[in-house]
This record gives sequence, C-alpha cells and structure tokens, in this order.
Amino acid sequence: VQLQAFGGGLVQAGGSLRLSCVMSGRTFSTYAMSWFRQAPGKEREFVAAISWNSDSTYYADSAKGRLTISRDNAKNSVYLQMNSLKPEDTAVYYCAAQPWKTYYSGSNSSPVRYDYWGQGTLVTVSS
Repeated sequence: VQLQAFGGGLVQAGGSLRLSCVMSGRTFSTYAMSWFRQAPGKEREFVAAISWNSDSTYYADSAKGRLTISRDNAKNSVYLQMNSLKPEDTAVYYCAAQPWKTYYSGSNSSPVRYDYWGQGTLVTVSS
C-alpha cells in the first residue's frame, strides 16, 4: 500500500491550502482515513478523520471550523481543506489509513490505530 500526500507549501496567515492524499495498492473504500500533523519538536497529533463512505467525520478541537476533511472514493483520494491558517498550523501533515470498521469503535485520534501512513507534506504558515 502506498499513500502519497501533496499540496503543502508556504502560505501567509489567514490564507488557505488544500492537501490531497492518494492511495494505491489497496481498495481505498475499505479504509477510513485521517490526517495527522507534526510540528518541529512536538509529537504527532491528530487533526481529522473520515469514515469509509463519508457518513461521519471527526475533528480535533484545533481544527473545528477551519479545516475540513473529505474524500472521493472514485479517485482513491482524501483531502484536507485548510482555511484561516495560523502560524501554529505549521507542521508536516500526514495522511493515514485504518480499516473501515475500526473507525466506528472510536479512538480515531490514536496513531496506533492506523495501518498505513503517507510520507508527509510540509505546510508553513508565515505571520
């Protein structure tokens, strides 16, 4: 399985970015997907999760109202739309996949839940 994330870059505070992650090697629709991020010197933290058929989403408090996770199973892709970006959003963003059933048992913010990880894409927000 390969997860490839892209779409990061340098943006000014208040700006927007859209991250994408494409899965290959597995049936994408059998996985729930999430985004995590890791800032310099900090632990990896959960951002958002989405169920296999988009009937449910879950966000970290820091993401609510500004970041939106979505997916397109026909394109084997998951997205993270990021608006009103802040300097504290600066991090490497990772997409991750877990089997679709485990999403509904909770604990989606735990990295150990996930079987596959992308390589990360860097988002830098300047003040």
